Amino acid sequence: MAMHLQGSLFDQTDDVRLGPLDGVRRTVLGAGAWIDLLPGWLSGADALFERLCADVPWHAERRRMYDQTVDVPRLLSHYRAGDPLPHPVLEEARLTLSAHYAAELGEPFVTAGLCYYRDGRDSVAWHGDRIGRGAREDTMVAILSVGAPRDLALRPRGGGEAIRRPLGHGDLIVMGGSCQRTWEHAIPKSARASGPRISIQFRPRGVA
Repeated sequence: MAMHLQGSLFDQTDDVRLGPLDGVRRTVLGAGAWIDLLPGWLSGADALFERLCADVPWHAERRRMYDQTVDVPRLLSHYRAGDPLPHPVLEEARLTLSAHYAAELGEPFVTAGLCYYRDGRDSVAWHGDRIGRGAREDTMVAILSVGAPRDLALRPRGGGEAIRRPLGHGDLIVMGGSCQRTWEHAIPKSARASGPRISIQFRPRGVA
């Protein structure tokens, strides 16, 4: 399953560990939505990428769209509440995020969804995580990215000017407040050469 990754020149270590969260910076998007961003929260991200490539039980999915069944353009794996995660640092990340955002979120992050974008042809369309409570309540989704950077695009729901944040090599983004209801996000396809990337999405109970 491993694919060629051009490693980061700034992360030449096999010591996979988290940094502090006190450097996280918030951007207010409007309508009660915000994002927090912390580049390079995880060091040894390239080593973690290789481990996840090899150890995670990746699978492809097919979904019904526009009167036809199509391949989902990425590989997936999902860990429910109580499932052991595929690397100890992900358990630590989930606990650390739960503690850091406890006052705002009011509950822990409990699930982890992993997406494997093999190259620039893999993508995810515009959407919000509105299956379950995210459709009617403020919540948070925290995403840790390893591998080559890919743009995460965000735009107001219903259309509007998009903003982009390149994420990879241990970067963290947290989408909070009304973000899942009032904004949409996507990983657009890329025509330029793009290396593989894995995102790990931490969510509270009942948000998907």
